[in-house]
Amino acid sequence: MTETGSALERFCRWGWRWKTHPNPCSRDIGLFLLRITCGGTMAIQHGFGKLTSYSERAATWADPIGVGSELSLALAILAKFFCSIFVVFGFGTRGAAVLPAVTMFVAFFVVHSDDPFRDKELAFLYLACFTTLAMTGAGRYSIDGWLNARRTQDRETN
Repeated sequence: MTETGSALERFCRWGWRWKTHPNPCSRDIGLFLLRITCGGTMAIQHGFGKLTSYSERAATWADPIGVGSELSLALAILAKFFCSIFVVFGFGTRGAAVLPAVTMFVAFFVVHSDDPFRDKELAFLYLACFTTLAMTGAGRYSIDGWLNARRTQDRETN
């Protein structure tokens, strides 16, 4: 019985450590998955269509920030397509994630302010994802992580 009790105790201690002390590798994998899913979905589903149909949409696009409909659409394309691609690859992630986060903030609080939550829920989720990435960075499995590792290695050799 003591073996079973000690095995159970070891399992409980392991489970508690797993819950309270996450592995840094799992954090980086989580950030990788967040970048790929949010950035990829934003670029493909919401940015690419705007990019390819700019001339048809430019005259009728909403102007929520008062800079003109053409510039508003260009800024939306910059944020939703180009910055999202940067986020997917993890290149300049903190800076690149700011523009989609601001765009989703405007979409949620300005453009869709009178809509019910179910109609603006996706903007809220993207806002949360891109704000998280702007605050945390890309993680180890990214171009930023690779560049950071090279900088650290160069400092150690000098």
